[in-house]
Amino acid sequence: MTEAVRWGILGAANFARHHMGPAIHAAKGADLVALATSDPAKAAVFAEFRPGLRVHSSYDDLLADPEIDAVYIPLPNHLHVEWTLKTLAAGKHVLTEKPIALQASEIDRIIAARDASGLLAAEAYMITFHPQWRRAKEWLEAGEIGTLRHVDVAFSFHLTDGENIRNRPETGGGSLRDIGVYTFGCTRFVTGAEPVDLQAQFITSNGIDSFANVTAVMQGPTGRFTYGSMTSMRLYNRQVATFQGDRGMIRLEGGPFNANVNDLAEVELHQNGNRVITERFPAANHYVLQVEAFSHSVRTGAAYPNPLEFVRGTQAMMDIAYKVGTEIAL
Repeated sequence: MTEAVRWGILGAANFARHHMGPAIHAAKGADLVALATSDPAKAAVFAEFRPGLRVHSSYDDLLADPEIDAVYIPLPNHLHVEWTLKTLAAGKHVLTEKPIALQASEIDRIIAARDASGLLAAEAYMITFHPQWRRAKEWLEAGEIGTLRHVDVAFSFHLTDGENIRNRPETGGGSLRDIGVYTFGCTRFVTGAEPVDLQAQFITSNGIDSFANVTAVMQGPTGRFTYGSMTSMRLYNRQVATFQGDRGMIRLEGGPFNANVNDLAEVELHQNGNRVITERFPAANHYVLQVEAFSHSVRTGAAYPNPLEFVRGTQAMMDIAYKVGTEIAL
């Protein structure tokens, strides 16, 4: 396939309207051609940036559209596995919003379906395509901070709307499921490490974890290091990741998980002698970069840089946290 990959979106979610829809439209090698929604008002918002967009009134109708090559799924968490498998069965490549599943074993089902179909299936874990995270990984692997000793990551925001899917247990809500994929996944991406000992504490409300504190010993290519992750949907907005070695530190702060939305995307390298190198990326859009990478793999058959096998490792880490975690009251 050498022509642009023709994309359809399954559902008119707010995130798709404001981020992924425009990203698919802007990405090289991609063409947003269709949307599935029964709400004309929601479809009209997409048509503002993509005139001529074909609108299907049901998800099944979009999957049956012969002029769609790939489907993006931004549905609530509990629907991801079902519609990812249906999309593959319909003969379409599929990019599903994170978390693609709520258990690692469910990702095994998707991997099996992907392999049987010969199609590309992936989770929309976009930060690994951003140059700030790739620079952090390059600095670490180049030994710029010496031996890695500790990583701490925090991601929080304040959400009290009880109707929001993130606050509802039946739709796969909870802070760890929603944003733990960032605090866990970014660490695994940069370091190549996996947990060998993990503990977790949760504050729960209405059946979901509104706060999660996870600590672990991680084993990476260069040895072990300690790790801490904090996620919350009841705290003031905060996003920070720190990789601390014995001779330096890599720090991403401001908006490393929502680059250039909450704050400017930048990464800092701190070294002895008060030496600080700061790299900024004002023009990089990780949503666009993700779509371009996915479309390139579809067109050329090249390996996708963020495969489901990596995604499974992050979900397995979350599974452990939920299994061993204890509830606390503050």
